[in-house]
Formats: sequence, structure tokens, C-alpha cells
Amino acid sequence: MGKSACSTSPQQLESTCFILRALFLLLCCKHACCQCKILRCNADYVAATLNLRGSNKDTAYCNALRSYSHCTRKTARTCRGDLVYHSAVHGIEDLMIQHNCSKEGPTSPPRPRAPAPNHQGFESLDICNYEKNFLYKHGQPPTYQHCAAFGDPHVRTFHDEFHTCRVEGSWPLLDNNYLFVQATSYPVAKSSNATATGKLTIIFKNMKECIDQKVYQAEIDNLPAAFEDGSVNGGERPGGSSLTIQERTPGQHVEIRAAYIGTTIAVRQAGRQLSFSIRAAEEVARAFTEEQDLQLCVGGCPPSQRISRSECRHSGIAAETARLLCKEKLPVEDVYFQSCVFDVVTSGDANFTLAAHGALEDAKMFHPDAEKLHIFQTGVGCRLISLPFLLVIVISNLLAIQLCF
Repeated sequence: MGKSACSTSPQQLESTCFILRALFLLLCCKHACCQCKILRCNADYVAATLNLRGSNKDTAYCNALRSYSHCTRKTARTCRGDLVYHSAVHGIEDLMIQHNCSKEGPTSPPRPRAPAPNHQGFESLDICNYEKNFLYKHGQPPTYQHCAAFGDPHVRTFHDEFHTCRVEGSWPLLDNNYLFVQATSYPVAKSSNATATGKLTIIFKNMKECIDQKVYQAEIDNLPAAFEDGSVNGGERPGGSSLTIQERTPGQHVEIRAAYIGTTIAVRQAGRQLSFSIRAAEEVARAFTEEQDLQLCVGGCPPSQRISRSECRHSGIAAETARLLCKEKLPVEDVYFQSCVFDVVTSGDANFTLAAHGALEDAKMFHPDAEKLHIFQTGVGCRLISLPFLLVIVISNLLAIQLCF
């Protein structure tokens, strides 16, 4: 008593264990063989028809349909009752009729198989290509948003609002799960509320498999073409090449591409100010918590920090002259033109025309909607009262006072 079935005798033990092994293999085989592979057929068809061009595209399309049909026939037994499979079969028949494709004929060459993952991790490299990953998941490319800060500074938010701000000191432009961007500003002239950005700090936060944390810091007359640690990419991780930095114009224009989050940043220097522009995937721009509520790119300048561009204080260049200087670079009298006039009048520095022009050029490259490139705001242009007109007003007021007495 107490003995198991497999311990009664060597022959019985061998027979029982053989049966158990056979049953196990049968179950495994049934599970492996009975999986419908229609999704693979679909993927091969999409890959074969994705970039058809030229005079032979109709022939290539028919080849792809025949390959698709052949693939569905091979997996017919395991796909019985699968709605996706039956939908594909009927769809192929309709498409072949529409395009006059014969059922017999050449097929598309088989799609090359992806290389096996190496020690660096092939899959992680895909994770670090945001656009490709998004397209694979959602079947369409991602949407993008644009933000910029330049000149006084003037801030164009992700929602196309436009503010002119005083914001002296350090203020966050961005603070989300992937990026932190801080601008530090200083007064452009004595007895003026206007400020300009003198320092930019950009932190690309650590992301598993893609990049180590990287810090980029720029100051006036110091626009490096490398991160703070001297590197020019995201580090030694498998996706390190998904973050790169490139010098467009030495000492004036640097561009940072972060492919792993679908983001491109431009940093410029024009005169004694720095400007910042970004094109970010919408999903990335919105990746923040309630605690990260102060972001100039998201909410614009706080109301207490906003300045009206109609109140210009003369600092060496008259408004009429500033308009002529800005008109050379900015023929359209939109907010970029208005900001240019405000900055030149307030600072007395004609180099601010380059700041507004550079911001507009970045917007042309980064803004996802060309129709929203220009923003027009009425009643906010620089209105500077000339000295003769001011004397007339003063004299008139004095005469009025004398008449009253």
C-alpha cells in the first residue's frame, strides 16, 4: 500500500511516463499549430504595398494580392471561425476584381525577417524611435505641437496663445515626464519692465533602454555644441543615438533631436539674448501631473507677469525706425513683427530683429499647421508718442489751466 502507479514495476513506469510525455507533446502541438496567423498575412501585405511607386506599381500590387491570398490559404485550417480571417479573404477577392488581377501569376518576394535580438536588445532600438513606434501602435503618425520663447521674452504656447512677459529670474518653460526646460531672464534696460533670456537649461530625463539623463546649458556668448558632460548623444545605452546635438551655426544656432520622444529643439543667440523653440509630440507635451502646472509653454505667462506691447519706452531707437528695421526681416505685420518693434524700441538693440526672425523661421519648420503660422493681434502694437506731440499736449493742458483761473 502507499505505492504510486509509476513505481509498481519498471515496465509499467516506462509505459506510463511515455503516455504522459505523448499527451504533453500533443497538447503543445495543438496549441502551437492551432494559432491563426492571419495577422502575419495582414502585416506582410501592408509591408508589400506600403511604398509602391512608378510605372510597375499595378503589377506589384497584383503580386502582393496573390501573395496575400496564398498566405490566407496556408492558414485556412487554423483560422476557421476567425472573423478577421474571413473578412480578409472576402476583401482580397474584391480587390483582385477591382484591379483586374489574375488569381494565377507571380507573387511578391517574401518579407525579410528581422534579425534576432542581440545583446544590446533589438526591441529596445524600436522603443527609442517614437514616430515608428507610434505609427505601429496607432496606424497613423503622431500629432505635434510648437512652443517658442524669444526676445523680451515673448512666449508662443503649445495652444498658439502669444504673451509678452517680464518674468525676471528663472521660470520653467517645460516640466513634464520627459523634459525640463528653464529660462533665466535679466532686465534689458534700466527703468524698464522688459527682460531677455540670458541662460537656458534643458534636462532630458533618464529613459530606460534609450538615454542616460543629459543636461544642456547655454548662456550668452556660450552656445555649446555638446551636453554638459561633453557628450553629443544619449550615452551608452542601446538607444543612445536617439538623442543627438548638432551645431547649425557656430555660436548662434544649435539643434537637439530627441527621436525617442519625437522632439526637436532649437536654441539660438541673437545679440544679447537667447531664444528657444520646440517641436514636441502632443503625447509628450501633455505628459505631466497637476503639480507640474507652471509651464510657460503650456499656460503662458501668469497674468501678473504679462506686458502690453503697446506701451513702449524709448531706449535710443524711435518706433518709426524700429518698424523699418523689423520690416526688412518680417514683411508680415503679425505678432513676430510687433514683438520685434517692441524689443528694438525698448532695448535700443537692432539685433533683436534677428531674434524675431529666427523664431519665425523655427515656427515655419516646427509648427504642424502652416495656416496657423502667423498670429494677428490688434491694438497691441508699439505706440510711441513723439516729443513734439508731447510738447503740444503739455502746452495745451497749461493753457486750459490758465483759462480756468
